[in-house]
Amino acid sequence: MATRFVDRGASSNLGKYVYGAGAIALGVIGLVWTDFATNWQRVQGNVPHRGALACITAVYELAAGVAIFWRRTAQAGALMLAILYSIFALLWVPQILGSPQVYDVWGNFFEESALVIAGVVVYASLAPPDSVWADRKAQISRLFGICVISFALAHLFYISETASFVPKWIPPGQLFWAIATAIFFLLAAIAILSGFLADLASRLLTAMIVGFEVLVWAPRLFTFPHEHFSWAGNGICLALAGAAWVVADSMSESGKQISTSRNVISTTENYQEH
Repeated sequence: MATRFVDRGASSNLGKYVYGAGAIALGVIGLVWTDFATNWQRVQGNVPHRGALACITAVYELAAGVAIFWRRTAQAGALMLAILYSIFALLWVPQILGSPQVYDVWGNFFEESALVIAGVVVYASLAPPDSVWADRKAQISRLFGICVISFALAHLFYISETASFVPKWIPPGQLFWAIATAIFFLLAAIAILSGFLADLASRLLTAMIVGFEVLVWAPRLFTFPHEHFSWAGNGICLALAGAAWVVADSMSESGKQISTSRNVISTTENYQEH
């Protein structure tokens, strides 16, 4: 008879809270600016009642983000965010079809898709252990690697723009770090998709995105405090850091379950031999 081994402590992992905090930040920013996260949540200016829709969306993000911090509502909050980010991802599809040669639109689609995947992973992590969602959580987490490939390509296709965001005081230079981070993204993607060192790679990926927040986006709040782009960029970066953290937590849990299962199988075989 098969036996399940489920780490119930996974629900206390920090990733989902950072992910929820990102949604809260986007909600607050949306209410303050009465707008969507510019450059990411692409809602055309000619949409009727756009300002009202932006405020409704901001309240929705706030509610979903707050819900994730309470166990009873966390799964609903994760599902709410997965649905919302799916809508924002789909809004990029017409632009992809209209300008498939422009990678920027692809990059934005995959950024939103990364947030969708993280929401589904959080939802699955809180599902009953014998459910289909719980069984598929590891496979869903691996899809995040596709988005990470896109992050690398965006850095390489727009290498000059990427380099301009790197603080000039960090040695050995802006171009070096633009190329290096693209390579790090690719290595992380390979590890996540293959499962080889996926736990370590996803943790390092999370650390790198947190580094972007601390070194690139947070300082913009002081240098360009009146730009909506600076605030929206911080919200998106925090949400993406949370998304990567969620995946890292999932990879870590999967690794522990595999290790536990192997130990139990080994112990059982030794017992049967004796």
